[in-house]
This record gives sequence, structure tokens and C-alpha cells, in this order.
Amino acid sequence: MAQFLRNYYIYLVLLVIIVILSLTNLDRFDLFARGNFLYDRNIINILRVSAPLLTLAGAFTLLMVSGYIDLSVGSTMGLSAVIYAMLAINGVPFLAAFGLTMVCGALLGAFNGLLVVKLKITPVIATLITLSLFKGIALLLVQDGVSAIKSIGDIKMPTWFNSYGREGVLMGLPMAFWVAVAVTIILVVAQNRTLLGKYAAATGGNPIAAKLSGIQTGRVVFVLYIIVGVTAALAGIARSSFMSLGDPLSGDGMELNAILIVLIGGTAFSGGEGRVFRSFIGALIIMVLTVGMLTLVPAYFQTLVIGAALLAAAASNHLISRKAAE
Repeated sequence: MAQFLRNYYIYLVLLVIIVILSLTNLDRFDLFARGNFLYDRNIINILRVSAPLLTLAGAFTLLMVSGYIDLSVGSTMGLSAVIYAMLAINGVPFLAAFGLTMVCGALLGAFNGLLVVKLKITPVIATLITLSLFKGIALLLVQDGVSAIKSIGDIKMPTWFNSYGREGVLMGLPMAFWVAVAVTIILVVAQNRTLLGKYAAATGGNPIAAKLSGIQTGRVVFVLYIIVGVTAALAGIARSSFMSLGDPLSGDGMELNAILIVLIGGTAFSGGEGRVFRSFIGALIIMVLTVGMLTLVPAYFQTLVIGAALLAAAASNHLISRKAAE
């Protein structure tokens, strides 16, 4: 039973949360009169707003599995959102803007990798530095007197700008969500079927033994930082497209959410253990809770409720893992 719970608890948590939110109707309480969870196509809205975090989940997990962390993902996301908006408003076509923004994300990830791998700066310190650096660049790119890029004089965003994150759909579901699913599938395969996944686990599990066995751990970590940068850029594109503007602060707090989803998914902070798909489910749990609370409880209760639920999930994961190890 303990092994079953350890393997499937995260799916049970998501199911229980959805069932509770779907069946709960608090309209009869004046304090909580905020509607019903399934009202007004809530599921589609959840998938739409979840796309940035879902896109980032897999790459962040692999990096954590290798024993490293990137606290600059929110700033990378914000800077990418600004770059994407700047390209769009200056007449760059969709595919070119999309591709150039992803290249920028890769370069930002590579910069993090250089700081950690080549300069040997502790990952937390290095990415705290770039958290501030990337956010500062994003703020500088936005002209004085405005908080985000959404127009230049009479020039407005092109009509295609919000098709990726808001209006574009495939089989009834948002386009950005399908891209997040595709990214997750690629990274699940990479983790289970490629040397990158195996080397990441070996690097995080026992870096000394990994080096002695011939694994170039520095190269593995450098590649993982680039992948995180690319997915953070994709997340920034999704958020920018959804909001119809380039906000340099649009990624604020994303690093905390990324840490929370890997925690819920059972990834070991010390490295060596973690599953990409579980983090994907963890991201869904966070977003379902967030959107669900918007429909059910006042704003001043939302942080408390979400925090309590996350604490329960983390505690359950720890207890189940300890029980299985005994």
C-alpha cells in the first residue's frame, strides 16, 4: 500500500482537489459568494493560464535531478516576454519573433551555465545574480513612463500576437498548452531513453562517481541550463501572448512555483531523483488550486489555502518516501 501511495499519490491529490472544487458550491455563504469552479469553461481557462508553468516544469525538474537549480527562470521569462513583444510591435513576423526569442532564452541559459560550470559559482548565488541582472535588462528595455510594452505611439500589437497564448486553439484546447505537452513528452523521453537523462541522474546522485565513470558532468549541467533557458523563453512567450503585452515583471514568482512543483512531484532537492511527468502534474495541482480559489474564496484566503494544501502534499510525500525506505 505504501508503495502504491508513493507512486500514485500525486495523481490522487489532483483528482481529489478537482472533485472537491467541482462539487463545492459556496454561493449560499455571502462571504464566499464567488461562483462555481466549473462555471464559464473554467477548465479551458486553467489550461490557458497554466501553459507557462507547464512548459517550464520538465526542464526545471531535470536540472534539479542533476543537483543544480536556476532561480532566474522568472526573470528569464520576463525578459523573454519583453523581447517577444518588442519584436512583434516592430513588425517582425510571428515565426521569426518566436524563434529569436527562444534563441535569446538559450543564450540566457548558457550564461547561467557558464557562471556555474566554468566560473564554479554556487548555483544559488549565480542564478540569484542573473535573477537581478535579467530583470534589470528587461526593465531597461521598456521605455520610461510605461510598465510594459503594448504599443508604440499609434502602433499596436499585431493581430497574431495573442493567438499563441490566448486565442489559438487545437482540438478545443489552447495552443500554448499543446506546446507544453509536447515539450513535456520530449523531456520524458529524454529522461527515460537518452544519455542526457541518465547522466543527469548520475550527476545528481553521486557527482564524484559520475566523473570517475567518464561522464562529463559539466557539459551535462551546461546543456540542462540551456534547456531551462529555452523553456523559460517559451513560458515568457505564452505569458506575453496571453496578456497581450510584454511585461518585464510577468515572471515574478515563477522560480518559487517551479520549486513547489518539483517538491510536490517528489524530486529530491539533493539531486539524483525526480520525474518530469510528476512535476507536470504538480504544476496542474498548483494552477487548479489557484484558479479554483479565485472562484470559491476571497483573495485574502487564497494564499493560506494554497499554502496549506502544498504543505500537506509535501508532508505526505516525505512520510510516504520515508515509510517506503524503512
